[in-house]
Amino acid sequence: MTDEIAVVSPVDGKVMARRKLAGLTEIAATLAVARKAQRGWRAVPLAGRIAACKRFVAAMLARKQEIGEELTRQMGRPLRYTPMEVERMAERADAMMALAPEALADVRAGDRAGFTRFIRKEPLGVVLVIAPWNYPYLTAVNAVVPAILAGNAVILKHSSQTPLVAERFAEAFAAAALPQGVMQALHISHADTEKLVASDGVDFVAFTGSVEGGHAVQRAAAGRFIATGLELGGKDPAYVRADAKLDHAIENLVDGAFFNSGQSCCGIERIYVHDSVYDRFVEGFVDLTYTYVLDDPLDAKTTLGPMVKTAAAEFVRGQAAEAVKQGAKALIDARRFPRDKAVTPYLAPQVLVNVDHSMRVMTEESFGPVIGIQAVKSDEAAIRLMNDSRYGLTAAIWTQDEAAAIRIGDAVETGTWFMNRCDYLDPELAWTGVKDSGRGCTLSKLGFDYLTRPKSFHLRTVA
Repeated sequence: MTDEIAVVSPVDGKVMARRKLAGLTEIAATLAVARKAQRGWRAVPLAGRIAACKRFVAAMLARKQEIGEELTRQMGRPLRYTPMEVERMAERADAMMALAPEALADVRAGDRAGFTRFIRKEPLGVVLVIAPWNYPYLTAVNAVVPAILAGNAVILKHSSQTPLVAERFAEAFAAAALPQGVMQALHISHADTEKLVASDGVDFVAFTGSVEGGHAVQRAAAGRFIATGLELGGKDPAYVRADAKLDHAIENLVDGAFFNSGQSCCGIERIYVHDSVYDRFVEGFVDLTYTYVLDDPLDAKTTLGPMVKTAAAEFVRGQAAEAVKQGAKALIDARRFPRDKAVTPYLAPQVLVNVDHSMRVMTEESFGPVIGIQAVKSDEAAIRLMNDSRYGLTAAIWTQDEAAAIRIGDAVETGTWFMNRCDYLDPELAWTGVKDSGRGCTLSKLGFDYLTRPKSFHLRTVA
């Protein structure tokens, strides 16, 4: 087993960074420091915790251009977009800071003569955050900032593709004068991550990643009475009703399918369109897809960068080719995207029609720039197909009838239901999944409940 990680940039295939992996002694020391620091941090008033997080946000924003270019080199998203991830991260952090006073306040029981009764929300202790590469700042901030606001210490373990992100978090919190040990970055192997999850010092694990990774975390935690928050895979559907504003639906759904080369937990992976508008929708979708520019993500003109690895691109190529063999029709000519090359991470977007649920591209997570579009004759047919999935992270509808959207949304098995938008996290709403998309909740006031434990105070006055 190697004792280091090498970050191979999908931009040019070169190693852009190397980091030594921590050994068991260093991991134990990191955990001991976190536990000691947390005992002091929990005593800091909430106003002080909020002030530290505000300074953290300011430190991140001051470096957003530098961070953006570094992120592009690590995972391939075009540079025209990566600084915006830092901005959106700041927006989420600000929202959680605004929600914290109410979310973390004591819960008062009803008045009873001679008694004072309330529930206090105590921090859990040490929170281990395991974050992925695809939106490495956004996924991490969902747990890191609320955990710190709640009085916990945090150990951040990032994907081996984006280890520099964890370091930037640690640097920004250090610049924010957060007490040493309250937030630490740790580069460790998968095997040692499982050992850390199973150790007595970790009190909660927030994991974002694959279903298989979620099962590994759950198995590692099974021997202890600690909770885990798991945001896992997705095969998020969209439904375009007959009354949808088609131009708006097309614009939103092309972006929802292909932004970040389709490597989004809540990106659109399958679309159902009412047959009365199907042909017009598909035509417009294809036309807009051809406006994308697949090229070097450091070029300002590029709107579609490489996938994170060649293996990921080859998987998506294989899904699409298999669907075509089964009867699907590919509408995008990859030759119009000259940078598309086999056995590289550069992959042209693809639109497939004549698809159905016998094809993996409509049922198995793609996590790449490919979309299947299927015609339906009714809301009921759309509901049945949207629910025909092992996943349930988000789902979306395009319609001008809000009552219909709510009625259909009530029948769809999903954590978030959108109308006339997709691929978005509102920090004031709960971010959660059902089925194999995970368990638990981040963001919103409810997200704090997973990072604290209730402690009841029952005080009697004796005359």
